[in-house]
Amino acid sequence: MTSPAGFDDRYDDPDQLRDQVRLLLRYRSTIALGVVLGLLGGVMLVLLRAGSYTSTSEVLVRPRTDPFNTMGVSVDNQVSMGTEQQIALSATVAARAAKALRQPSRADALPADLRVTNPRDTQVLRFEYTAGTAQRAARVTNAFAQAYLADRQDRSRAMVTRMTGALEQQITVLTKRIDDKKADGSGTATAGLREQIAVLHKRVSDIRAYDTTGGEVVRRAEPAARPAGPGPAWLVAFGLIAGLVLGVVLAWLRSALEPRARSVGEVQAALGAPVLGILPEPDADGALLDMGRAGSRAEAYRTLAFRLRGGDGRTAAGTLMIVAPTASRRASGTTERGVETVAVNLAAALAESGDDVVLVDAAAHTHGLSARLPLSAGDTAPADLPEGTVVVDAGTAGRFTLCPDSRDIAGDDTAAVPTAAWALSRADSGRPTLFLAPPLLEHADGLALAQRVAGVLVVGGLDDIRRNDLKRVRELIDCLGGHIVGAVLQDGTRPGLLRRVMDSDPVRRTRERNASTTPTAPAEDDAGKPTVPVQDDTLSASR
Repeated sequence: MTSPAGFDDRYDDPDQLRDQVRLLLRYRSTIALGVVLGLLGGVMLVLLRAGSYTSTSEVLVRPRTDPFNTMGVSVDNQVSMGTEQQIALSATVAARAAKALRQPSRADALPADLRVTNPRDTQVLRFEYTAGTAQRAARVTNAFAQAYLADRQDRSRAMVTRMTGALEQQITVLTKRIDDKKADGSGTATAGLREQIAVLHKRVSDIRAYDTTGGEVVRRAEPAARPAGPGPAWLVAFGLIAGLVLGVVLAWLRSALEPRARSVGEVQAALGAPVLGILPEPDADGALLDMGRAGSRAEAYRTLAFRLRGGDGRTAAGTLMIVAPTASRRASGTTERGVETVAVNLAAALAESGDDVVLVDAAAHTHGLSARLPLSAGDTAPADLPEGTVVVDAGTAGRFTLCPDSRDIAGDDTAAVPTAAWALSRADSGRPTLFLAPPLLEHADGLALAQRVAGVLVVGGLDDIRRNDLKRVRELIDCLGGHIVGAVLQDGTRPGLLRRVMDSDPVRRTRERNASTTPTAPAEDDAGKPTVPVQDDTLSASR
């Protein structure tokens, strides 16, 4: 019961980039969360920038010509625009602007939103101020421009005052010398001094006539019509792109750190066996048996049975154990129900081909399996089968034999080890025998059964099975000398966020720990005495 060919489904693609995209798309909620966060960030930027306005004013800086400089110096070399830019940002100019705005207490805070630049190859200073309203931005910008011009004019006037003061001192000295000579009677020798005084008076007149204006405003700040920076559409688009990138990165991190097998390739790599089929997840409250009815599920089981019958010379007349690595981590027990569904429908699919199939219920968790299947009232089980064996009616698919565990007969809680050991001893009778086994990594009886059957079929959910569990199953069965024929995956709907939280490992362990600490009353027999379960070592002794 094996097939050397892998299952070629929609997930099996040699293009690694396409596989990565498909893996990322399995975390659509994470990508959507990143997009939502990006959009929220873009909206916040829109709201923050909606109250931010910038106004601009430009000032032409007039050069200060030295009245005593007789050399021809170019106008560009008479003004250091870098120095003027630093002066415009100085505390003195800020104090003047704050006083003009009637906010002297904010003199230290005003320059924080001011930007002064000098366009290349110009003698223009550009003042830009950003404020919460367009009117305030324009007022503060104009106040800084006027404060800078007033400060520059005051510095020019101070220079004129210093220069004229020095000249007037020289005139005073020369006038005293003239008066002294007149007193000595040598008034004719004062003509040269009078000429010097006349020259000094001429210089004082020229300096006082010097234009001390610092410059002029060539562009007055006006209230801005729209907020500064990119518009709302650009900010929202930027937030959308940033959110998409963030979502993809988060999805990639989740994919890299995800312990579960999320694709057929990961299952095949961890298990070392092909994936024989991807089956729909069974309904939580639906019937176990899908064979005998029209639909895609029945066709999927027929395809699985066809793959198991063909291959390397093995036929359906053999033994096959159907098992899950571990019990379901979900409270609904999806994995256990999935194993039951695969075992029952695979038996029906083999019976549809004319085989006399025997299904042995060796799982301790499938209490009452025969009660959930349609039984054939007119057919009786062969006499060589153990007591309690029933015939299941699969409709148009035919009939197969079910050997239930001992609990269906005696009502005890022991595992169905005697039934499995009996079926193994008669496996060469020509009947295809399927064993529904308990989780392999949680029950030692499953390991004992795995080394004696012809093949092991691993069943698990594509969103529930873990790579480490598959690797452990592979190692254990290889050590026991067993053979894994393949895996069957169930591709169902992923549970919601609340269900995933309730089914997480910490919550599940807490729930199991609380259940283990709850005292339970022992079962009693007909005489009212407690009964003790007896461990049957028939299968263990046969190893």
